Amino acid sequence: MAEVALRNVVKRFDEVEAVRSINLDIPDNEFVVLVGPSGCGKSTTLRMIAGLEEVTAGDIYIGGEIVNDLPPKDRDIAMVFQNYALYPHMTAFENMSFGLKLRRFPKDEIKRRVDNAARILDIAELLDRKPKALSGGQRQRVAMGRAIVRNPKVFLFDEPLSNLDAKLRVQMRTEIKRVHQMVKTTTVYVTHDQVEAMTLADRVVVMNGGAIEQIASPHDLYHNPKTRFVAGFIGSPAMNFIRCHMEQNGAGLRARISDKISLPVPASLTARYQPHSGKALILGLRPEHLTEPRRSDRDQNCEFDITLDVVEPMGMETMVYFTVDGQEICGRVDPGSAKGPGEVMRLHANMNHMHLIDPQTDAVL
Repeated sequence: MAEVALRNVVKRFDEVEAVRSINLDIPDNEFVVLVGPSGCGKSTTLRMIAGLEEVTAGDIYIGGEIVNDLPPKDRDIAMVFQNYALYPHMTAFENMSFGLKLRRFPKDEIKRRVDNAARILDIAELLDRKPKALSGGQRQRVAMGRAIVRNPKVFLFDEPLSNLDAKLRVQMRTEIKRVHQMVKTTTVYVTHDQVEAMTLADRVVVMNGGAIEQIASPHDLYHNPKTRFVAGFIGSPAMNFIRCHMEQNGAGLRARISDKISLPVPASLTARYQPHSGKALILGLRPEHLTEPRRSDRDQNCEFDITLDVVEPMGMETMVYFTVDGQEICGRVDPGSAKGPGEVMRLHANMNHMHLIDPQTDAVL
């Protein structure tokens, strides 16, 4: 068993509390991604699991055993770093096998493990090359192979794709996911890229200011954020946050966002939001829920006219930016449906996907 557990883990650097009493359970074979902005504590948490940083308070368990006082070499983990950390004078085979040689594995076992890892990573024909003869993506594969041959309890990835170009990052993202599906080792992966987090993870841990904001599957995180931070961090472009006033409208509710625009709350959500009638709140709507009117059965009360400020054609879709009551808002429309800046366009808000946020607590209601 290779489950990882953190219990009230704290990390302080002098007076700075980088990690604030976090609790996390990672079951055997799960792929968990720690994501958040720079300085949120995600890399520090990973380094504590690896044993590269001492724990100030709390306990870390790997396979049911407390490892706080174990050195990294005794934790049975393998780490892949942002920089590839390959020996330049060694071939890919020698880099991948070096750790096994230090542990005095038999030569035939070393060759079997390296060949198997090379086959999984599709680098079998590169084993005789030195790092200078490999591309960035190939070097990262060798670094991953070096981790795979160890057959560790836990893989730890510290922003491994940061040094790659955009196209190669997408390719390597797919590669890492495919490798995990084949190897099935407990994996903890750190990134600041929310797209990376959403595409790779079984569960995502969103961190902010040294604390965990939310732990959930990518789907739940996207559709059911618990805080304004999570709602705004997950998704690209980010969710729109629009000041609104919740008004009673007979038996229903309306979210008024300007003198001219008032959007009806769906009947299915009325009971949930009824206690907040009369309050000033934040309406959260993702850009894909602000589109040109499409379905014939749509609620026409959710339509409104805006004047376009910026139009960004993206090929299969177009992003439109407009201003309501001094607030910039982004919508996602079909190509060709938006003419250009200064033009009036009719949009439809899919209020079935609305979120209401308390501006005092930043909690999603």
